[in-house]
Amino acid sequence: MALPDTLMPSIPLRAVRRCTTAAALGAGLMLAGCSSVGVGVGIPVGPVTIGVGASNNGVSLGVGTGVGPVGVGVGVNQRGQVSAGAGVGVSAPVGDSKARVGVGVGTSTVIHDPDKPSR
Repeated sequence: MALPDTLMPSIPLRAVRRCTTAAALGAGLMLAGCSSVGVGVGIPVGPVTIGVGASNNGVSLGVGTGVGPVGVGVGVNQRGQVSAGAGVGVSAPVGDSKARVGVGVGTSTVIHDPDKPSR
């Protein structure tokens, strides 16, 4: 199935692709200043995505969901710390497959640390 030349009569699809590429590059530049930069792979399971990721802080396993460019999730890293996070990103399809590649920025906080006793 071929993609239409326009999404709406006044917005050419190639302009949307340029905008998405610019947003991905901008997000990538913003990531360069972050304390943690990583990559991950997610598998959609119903309304959530189960994923595994690796960053300069180690390996983590998580579950997340999103609407449009906004996502939220919970994950656990190799030290047993549980974190909750939220972010925004863009993605694009890889060829004719169902796979996508994307980039995003977000923030997270540790909600449980087994090495720190609770008060």
